[in-house]
Amino acid sequence: MLRLLVRPALCAGLVVPLLLCASLPVHAAVPAVDCHYSYGGETHTLRARPSVSPYGVDSVAVGSYFRFRVVLQTRPADLASVQVYTYADRDEDGVVLIHQASYPFPPAAQPARGYGFTGQHRVYEPVRDGELLYWCERR
Repeated sequence: MLRLLVRPALCAGLVVPLLLCASLPVHAAVPAVDCHYSYGGETHTLRARPSVSPYGVDSVAVGSYFRFRVVLQTRPADLASVQVYTYADRDEDGVVLIHQASYPFPPAAQPARGYGFTGQHRVYEPVRDGELLYWCERR
């Protein structure tokens, strides 16, 4: 009889901590990629989180000419990748893709030399002499 009373008490003592652990936020486990980009003397970071569809990820304006977009696709696993796109925003022609790079995700170990898993990239404006630099790292 004593065994029957002890078991529910032990189980009740474990349920509350388990429920508390289950209610903790899980956002820390969500993968992300930070891409650091510089243009015109300013540096910014664009954080990419997994997206359901690559078509739903918007680009950001960089200066008056470039647009920069980073897509992190984690599912399905065989298509998991980081796609980096740089566009020229030409008034007369609209937005034109001028640079695209693709990397497997998760990336291999990042080298200690810096500039994350992409290395540093330089993209040049075809009309003006501006330069966009970027590199990406896993967060």
